[in-house]
Amino acid sequence: MTRRNAIGNHLANLSAAMSYPFETWWGTIGLVLAAAVTYVLLLLSTMPEFSIQMLGDGIHWFEYVLVSLTETVYRTDGWFGLGIIGLYSLLSGVAVVNAVAQLRIVGVASFADLSGVVPGLLASGCASCGAGLLGFLGFAGGLAALPYDGAVLRIGGLFLLLFFLGRAGHPERCPVATEASK
Repeated sequence: MTRRNAIGNHLANLSAAMSYPFETWWGTIGLVLAAAVTYVLLLLSTMPEFSIQMLGDGIHWFEYVLVSLTETVYRTDGWFGLGIIGLYSLLSGVAVVNAVAQLRIVGVASFADLSGVVPGLLASGCASCGAGLLGFLGFAGGLAALPYDGAVLRIGGLFLLLFFLGRAGHPERCPVATEASK
């Protein structure tokens, strides 16, 4: 297979993976719910101590915390920071819906394919600061030395998510070509 064919197949698989949640109402609802939960978690992780203190005082602070943290991300990173969080939320929603569908269709044997999304989620971490779980693993010093405040890491995490979604493709179709289909 030539490089052009491989890229074309990957883009076709990515398109199929991205469109799968919109094939049914349940998939679309699942995408919206997963993206909303991811957005909230990413925002809360931008300033975890603030989030814990405010929400520890009562759930009535939830709206204030979300608005305040959205404004903080906008003031520190601008539209770029909010766009990164939005893209992470959208791609995570697609990945969750596709993972649930693949688990429903294939069963537990599909965990090997789903583990391919983990590097993208691990590298992404907190979409506004870029540290995420890598800081917990002892890479905080290396993250501090990154140029552009870790923006390259955040974009790299997005590309990893896109790559692994394109590799997995449509959950109801096998992206691996067999000898009979060649």
